[in-house]
Amino acid sequence: MDNGKRYRLTVNGSWLTVIGSWLTVNGYWLLANGYWLLAIGYWLTAIVAEAQTFTIERKTDSLYVLTLTTDSLTNGQDVALQSTRDQWRLPYPVYRMETGDVDGNGTIEALVGVIKPTRFYPEMGRRLFIFKNYEGLVRPMWLGSKLGGTLQDFHFRNGCVRSLETNAKGEYTVVEYRWSGFGVAFERYLTRNVSESKAREVFEE
Repeated sequence: MDNGKRYRLTVNGSWLTVIGSWLTVNGYWLLANGYWLLAIGYWLTAIVAEAQTFTIERKTDSLYVLTLTTDSLTNGQDVALQSTRDQWRLPYPVYRMETGDVDGNGTIEALVGVIKPTRFYPEMGRRLFIFKNYEGLVRPMWLGSKLGGTLQDFHFRNGCVRSLETNAKGEYTVVEYRWSGFGVAFERYLTRNVSESKAREVFEE
């Protein structure tokens, strides 16, 4: 083979190598974007499949109804969105209701403040109940009798239950609790043994 042919083969071989590298790079790019689009699809499906809403309705001063509405996808010949509703009766006065992901599993729970006596604390008092979505049904997750002090109010902030509590001296404390697997556990004090006005400033932050 003469030098001219050898040169042309070398040049064309380099050209084919460049084309091969380009196809490889673009193949990885297409694959990466394919995975990205697939992830988006799963994300959108998850949003629709797990969409849920907790609401509460006052029937009388001592009867409230907690309702869970869940949207789900059905896969048949056509993809359809179906809504289900389940309810839980609360035969007590309710002083607050909030929602949030209490246990960090990506599902929203309902935190309901009720006024009632309990087995171990027979006097009327403010309690905290937490309800979860169990396969489209409202089910108790935690029915708290008492926190550290006497519960006056609560919020759900940054993954924690924030409580406003009083002690036997009438002093106010703001505490944060975090879900521990079987209930809420102490996380930290935000303020302790202060006046109501000072405590409420911190509580509402």
